[in-house]
Formats: sequence, structure tokens, C-alpha cells
Amino acid sequence: MLLSRVAPVQALLFAPSSIPARSRLWPLFRRPLNAATMATAGSNQAGPVETAIREKLMAALAPTHLEISNDSHAHRHHAPMRAVGGGSGETHFSVQVVSEKFQGLRMIARHRLVNDSLKDEFAAGLHALSIKAKSPEEYEAAGNA
Repeated sequence: MLLSRVAPVQALLFAPSSIPARSRLWPLFRRPLNAATMATAGSNQAGPVETAIREKLMAALAPTHLEISNDSHAHRHHAPMRAVGGGSGETHFSVQVVSEKFQGLRMIARHRLVNDSLKDEFAAGLHALSIKAKSPEEYEAAGNA
């Protein structure tokens, strides 16, 4: 009985082409992209915020491993996010950083090191940063080499 009620909703969520263009719901499925989000979304080229993050983390932490993922494309529909990030639309990132400087530190201290390194980026519009910070020993113990 519950499934019969959910199915029509799922049809709306997963089949936007079935919604008539004049429907009040159509704007929910059709959102324009601006040049800033198109510039970095889905491209292999790093934008200015991602480049600054990489440079500052390399200088501050001397990581043995650093992965940066620009997740801004998943938030491009948030109106406030379009104008921040230095105008580049780069506002949401995930980082995985492995550094000797994390040895013996708790997670909160590791996150503070990363966040303190990126104060200027947060002030300029970096909105969200997901952090995975490990020591080299923890990284290797997790099956990474």
C-alpha cells in the first residue's frame, strides 16, 4: 500500500521529461547553469580555488598524499552559492590528506590544521570542506600504498 503511494512521487523525481513544460513543477527539474559553474564542473582542469587549496595544503602540511575533489557542481542550484567562491562558483570541496604532521593528533586537531591553512579561502567564499586527514601509518594500514 505504501509503495503504491511512493511510486508516483518517484516517477516525478526520476523522469523529469514526463513533466509537461507548462507544469508548475517544471522549474524544479530544469535549472540554468551559469558560466562559472560550467567552467569547472566536470572538467579536469582545476579552478582558482582548488589550485589555492592545493598550494596551501602542500606548503603547510607537506603531504605524502593529497586528493582534492570539487563538489561544487552538486550545489550549483543553491542561489547563494552562485555568487561566492571568488566568483568562480567553487564553494564545496572534499580533501583527503596524508601527512606526518597528523601523527599523534586527534581528528579535531587535524581538521584545525587543515582549516587554519585555508582561512583565506573560507573568507573569500569557500563554503564547505569535507576532510579526511590521516597519518602515513593510518593510510597504509587502511590498505593504501
